[in-house]
Amino acid sequence: MTDKALVQIPAVHNGVISKLYYAKGDIAKVHAPLFAMNVNGDTSVAPISISEQTAEQVVEVEAPLENSGDPHLDDFILPDIGEGIVECEIVEWLVEEGQHIVEDQAVCDVMTDKALVQIPAKYSGIVEKLYYAKGDVAQVHSPLFQMRLQSGASSSQVPAPTVIAASKSLELEKSAPVIKKAQSAIQTIINDKAVASPAVRRRAREMDLDIKCVPGSGKNGRIYKEDLARFIEEKTSITTPDNVTPRSIAMSENSSDHVEPIRGIKAVMAKLMTESVSTIPHFTYSDEIDLTQLIALRGDIKEEYKKQGIKVTMMPFFIKALSLAIKEYPVLNSKVNDDCTELKYFGDHNIGMAVDSKVGLLVPNIKQCQNKNIVDIAQEVSRLSDSARTGRVSPEDLKGGTITISNIGAIGGTIATPIINKPEVAIVALGKLQHLPRFDDQGNVVSRAIMQVSWSGDHRVIDGGTIARFNNLWKDYLENPSKMIMAMS
Repeated sequence: MTDKALVQIPAVHNGVISKLYYAKGDIAKVHAPLFAMNVNGDTSVAPISISEQTAEQVVEVEAPLENSGDPHLDDFILPDIGEGIVECEIVEWLVEEGQHIVEDQAVCDVMTDKALVQIPAKYSGIVEKLYYAKGDVAQVHSPLFQMRLQSGASSSQVPAPTVIAASKSLELEKSAPVIKKAQSAIQTIINDKAVASPAVRRRAREMDLDIKCVPGSGKNGRIYKEDLARFIEEKTSITTPDNVTPRSIAMSENSSDHVEPIRGIKAVMAKLMTESVSTIPHFTYSDEIDLTQLIALRGDIKEEYKKQGIKVTMMPFFIKALSLAIKEYPVLNSKVNDDCTELKYFGDHNIGMAVDSKVGLLVPNIKQCQNKNIVDIAQEVSRLSDSARTGRVSPEDLKGGTITISNIGAIGGTIATPIINKPEVAIVALGKLQHLPRFDDQGNVVSRAIMQVSWSGDHRVIDGGTIARFNNLWKDYLENPSKMIMAMS
């Protein structure tokens, strides 16, 4: 478990595990030994053990020469990238044949039926051959690309450092020149690889920038999106009209038809939506909600929470109010079996948010909303929204949803007929916020913040009266935030 996701670590070689360096629950360090193994059953090779006496004397040295410095070709096998996933589409290669890469460098973006995943390199070396072209479908556990590993150090190719435990008898002064030389060469490789997140790298490619040329303003030269914009501005400011040549764009006189395969998340969405509308009798219920008081409450607290790094939008209030209403009407948080003979009521309120990402429709869900306050939910909304928009939401965040909110108003819609996210039994679409004239209690026309909402329900287990009463309770919490706060206590 990292600070972002649960990750499975595969074995690199065949062999027998002889020692585990950590117990369950321990914290392991990246690039530190995880376990020892006898490769290919060679029991004569003793595993390296790091004792308490030698733990402080771990140093980086050059890898031993196994093949007298001869480079060695190795196929990178596409690892498991999610439960039940057997293939993925190559969305983009981030390297090219002949390019030198370093350990953990992003090699390609692949699209599964659940998310966009970035594949890192396991070793340093030179990319010899790419087995797939952009748009091809690669099979899990099959070779993805071939790379040339170099055991012997040279001026142009430096191996990844091997971390070993040094005994107290090791003459550090004697080995210092070797260590310094290796560290210097390794630092050269690291410096050649710009420090930036995948999102920033993608943005640089979209802007046709060599990210290595962009000076970073962050720690250790980390590059942010603002650095890209600043670099473009500086580059533009030194370009005079005299040296700018107009570029003509050749337009084809005759357009032609083309065929595009439906793959990945879009293919899964097509299958699920077709199954939903063909097996679930949908019905729609619409209403409007006056959010004037809720907007005022949010305005009072959002700046204070912003100082704490917490972004409070309207969505956390919608989600928490929905969870409170589910307590009174649990049938909205249920699942019906295929032959409609049993109804399963979920104890947890795992409320999903439909996100219009660049890879298609994604519906991550916030787990156990019944046990979270609005601030907790706000933090989860920010995390999941950011991940989903880039297509990099984890499979765990996509599983186990029990009811869904779709915010069509974010792109301008008011009324919708949303399709239920099977096996759930209900979904609500939020329209855009509009300031409309309404009558107050004295009959005066006033401006109010109005939002249209549209429900779709599974008519096999939910009738119109049930969803109307459920909506009225949800609406009451949103129109009168004090009632929501009291219900949370």
